[in-house]
Amino acid sequence: MKLKTALNFARDSLTKHKDEALFILCEYLQKDRAFIALNGDFDFDEKPYFKLIERFASGEPFEYIFEKAQFYGLEFKVQKGVLIPRFDTEILLELALKELSQKNYTNILEIGFGSGILSIILALKLALKIKACDISELALKLAKENALRHEVEHLIDFRLCDFKNFEGEVDFIISNPPYIQNDYKLDIWVQNEPKQALFGGVKGYEFLEELIVFARKNKVKALACEFGYDQKEILHKILHKNDFKAEFFKDFAGFDRAFLAHAVETI
Repeated sequence: MKLKTALNFARDSLTKHKDEALFILCEYLQKDRAFIALNGDFDFDEKPYFKLIERFASGEPFEYIFEKAQFYGLEFKVQKGVLIPRFDTEILLELALKELSQKNYTNILEIGFGSGILSIILALKLALKIKACDISELALKLAKENALRHEVEHLIDFRLCDFKNFEGEVDFIISNPPYIQNDYKLDIWVQNEPKQALFGGVKGYEFLEELIVFARKNKVKALACEFGYDQKEILHKILHKNDFKAEFFKDFAGFDRAFLAHAVETI
C-alpha cells in the first residue's frame, strides 16, 4: 500500500487523534515528516503499521508502544507500569534547576522518581549528587537504565522505599507526586498508566500533604512540587501550617501547576 493511502486510512480510524497516525508512521518507518510528505506514493508493508494504530486506538500510549519519551530535549526509555513524563513537568524542573544553581543544598531528594528523568537531568545539568526514592521495582530498574544511558549513574542513589521510611538528611525535595482525585475519570490512554503514580487520595492532595509534613519533620529547607490545577489554595494553607512560605507557578496553558516553598526559619 502507498504511504499516503495508509496514512489516510489510519487518520480516519483515529478521528480525534489524527496527528498520532503520522507520529506512529514516522516511528514505524524511522523517517521524518518531510520524507512522508515527499514520498506519498512509496509502497510499504502496511500491516505492521495498522497493528500499531490498533494498539494506540485501544488505549496504549504512544510512549509505551515504542518504549521511549522525549523530555527537556532528551530521550528516555519508558515502559508500561511507569508514569509517562509530561511537557508541563518542565515547569517543575526549571524551578529546581534555578533553585539548585543559586543555593548550596547538600542533601537533595527526589520523591517518586518514576523513570528517573528529573534526577537525571538535574545531575546532568548541575553535576549534583542526588538521592531518589520510589516504591516501584520496575521504576527502579528503568531509572537505573536511563541514568546509565545518560552517564550519570555515579551521581544518583536510587532507592526502593516509601519516602516516609527514607533515612538520611534532606535539605531539598523535588517531586511530581500523585495528585489526582481517586474518582476522577481518566481517558483511555492515561488509564494504562500506573494508578499509584496518578491518584493522590479521595481529595487528590493527600499524598502532597504527607510529603509536606515529612518535609517539616525532617527540617527540609526547600521543596519543589507539581500539583493539580485546582489545589493551590489548599496547598497554600497546608504549607503555611507547616511553616513553609511558597511561590506558585502556572504551566503553559495558564493553570497553576508547581510550587517552590522555603522553610520560614531559613528565609
